[in-house]
Amino acid sequence: MKDTLFCVGSVLVSLLLATISLRYVTHTWLLAFVYSFQAHFALAAVLATLVLLAIKRHWFAYLLLAVGVFLLGHGLFMLKAFEAAPASAATQPILRLMSFNIMNDNLGNGARIADAVIASDADIVNILEAEPLRPEIPRLSQAYPYRIGCGTDTDGCDTLILSKRPFLTQSVSSIGDLWPNRLIQTAIDVDGTKINFASVHLAKPYFDDFQLDELTDLRKIVAETDGPLLLAGDFNSAIIDPHIQRFMRATGFNTVFPEPATWPIRAGAVGIAIDHVLARPPLRLTSVTRMDDSIGSNHFGLMAEIAIER
Repeated sequence: MKDTLFCVGSVLVSLLLATISLRYVTHTWLLAFVYSFQAHFALAAVLATLVLLAIKRHWFAYLLLAVGVFLLGHGLFMLKAFEAAPASAATQPILRLMSFNIMNDNLGNGARIADAVIASDADIVNILEAEPLRPEIPRLSQAYPYRIGCGTDTDGCDTLILSKRPFLTQSVSSIGDLWPNRLIQTAIDVDGTKINFASVHLAKPYFDDFQLDELTDLRKIVAETDGPLLLAGDFNSAIIDPHIQRFMRATGFNTVFPEPATWPIRAGAVGIAIDHVLARPPLRLTSVTRMDDSIGSNHFGLMAEIAIER
């Protein structure tokens, strides 16, 4: 009986580790979900292998354990790879950002979300799938007089940018070929410094290669943007995903470590971060925290404080 359990368990763990390891050989969009969960699945494989060793001490189980530990360790390394260097003691936050995918069909919670937006006291608010806030625009406009989306620059209410400060520039455009108008670019003046901001909502990584096309377009747009740049939104992938890794290396963005988990909400703190706030030097993220309440959305929102190294 022990030999049978060991053999079945070894096969299952081997298949899991082999699936995770495919990222080092090739990237296929069919496995993109697995890549974002590399650290989670590798940890599960390590724990399962320890159970196998308790059943039977065998060289193959030790091999599986070594592979699992490597994949877990490298996964954590990749999650930490883009952590910004510690800020100097004199560096103080100059900007507060709220970024939240509130889910288009979350219509019953629009008023509560609007309350949270106003209470956040953020300088810039980035709302994705913003349809629930359409009836709340008049109230939100009292606290945030400057707006892009939901009738301003676009009739749709897919992405909504709210600001306490006037926009120096503003544009709505599309990236990739799947969804229109899911990139908004703007800039505001903060104490004499022009801060560029971009909001993005990427396709799910297992929708063929649409996300890869979007990242290619976004990479070009980032390269053409001069000066301090802040990028926030729903990437539908963790930083550990191979395509996101290449994007981060090419663009020079930094993030925090660990990033707050935003999905799935039932997983809480042990989920993954698919919603990101990224900063390009001289901007520096001094903190990124998760909102306590998802307010009916299938994502948690993020609050970020941003400083500039002078």
